[in-house]
Amino acid sequence: MLEEKLEKIKQQLHSQNYKLTPQREATVRVLLENEEDHLSAEDVYLLVKDKAPEIGLATVYRTLELLSELKILHKMNFGDGVARYDLRDDNAAYHHHHLICLNCGTVDEIFEDLLVTAEEKVKNVYNFYITDHRLTFYGICNRCVDKVNVEDFK
Repeated sequence: MLEEKLEKIKQQLHSQNYKLTPQREATVRVLLENEEDHLSAEDVYLLVKDKAPEIGLATVYRTLELLSELKILHKMNFGDGVARYDLRDDNAAYHHHHLICLNCGTVDEIFEDLLVTAEEKVKNVYNFYITDHRLTFYGICNRCVDKVNVEDFK
């Protein structure tokens, strides 16, 4: 499965006249191996260093920016000032949504589209064509809710 996804990304790069250089491949492999983790550029760099010690932070940044521009990655910000990266799933009809715990920092994902009705209303009332959307909920996760006073986070 990982090799299939890697090959698909390689084809996407080639279709835009880019090559899957060894540095890009190492970066993409780290993203594929850690798909659930919403890695920052620094996270990616530290993991890539294990595979390709010669790679520099600037190369990782450039690769992440290129993959974002080519719509292979989603670049996200969860309000902490750190860009995080998520591989796009071309098979998904929409981008998944996130639940961010203000206590432990965990990011959980919602894979159902909660915005179908809202999108229809925006389209019909405002005559606005939506190409993508993001939804992020901030609160206390199910792992922390019994351990903290949720009123402290309001």
